[in-house]
Amino acid sequence: YQRRVRDPVKHITKMFRAPVKGTPIGVRLIRYFAQSKLFSEKRKIELYFPFLFMGVKVVKLDAEWRDVRLKLPLNHMSRNAGGVLFGGFQAQLADPIAALATARRFRNYASWTRKMEIDFIRGGDSDLELRFEFSEEREKEIEKELEEKGRATPEFEYAYYNDRNELVSKIVNTVAIRPIGYEKARSPPADGSHFG
Repeated sequence: YQRRVRDPVKHITKMFRAPVKGTPIGVRLIRYFAQSKLFSEKRKIELYFPFLFMGVKVVKLDAEWRDVRLKLPLNHMSRNAGGVLFGGFQAQLADPIAALATARRFRNYASWTRKMEIDFIRGGDSDLELRFEFSEEREKEIEKELEEKGRATPEFEYAYYNDRNELVSKIVNTVAIRPIGYEKARSPPADGSHFG
């Protein structure tokens, strides 16, 4: 650790080296940050640029991403004209969680959100907690599908709860898990190689 502290310039300049010519600086910065050992997983999530300005805090994150709980605060930026939390804030936080969890479980594959639906059951009139669970049984089902077909498109259900433990929004997120380099991908996927 002290070596990293003594030579911070060497580590910071890594983010400016593009693996592919023409990669935007923002993409290089995100990749460097994701691969960095300087921050814990919890801190990486809280400092992830889109989440940082939303004020996202990690309540619980186990090492295997089996149980994830994130706090999305209701504040002047996230409150809509009706006085409740913007649905767009909820969608932005919910979108990558299932893909990130599968990317950590299946590091030899690329993962991305293929489809996401949100059912807004009641207004988010307080801070919200996103609760995501990834059971071992679900992981085994996906492993089996990957072995048989070489790809999988699992569906995950998770939700937001208010400070009174009431269901606020239900999320159904479909994740595409494909071999790294899969050509039909329309956006850069999260693949396990970025997580060390």
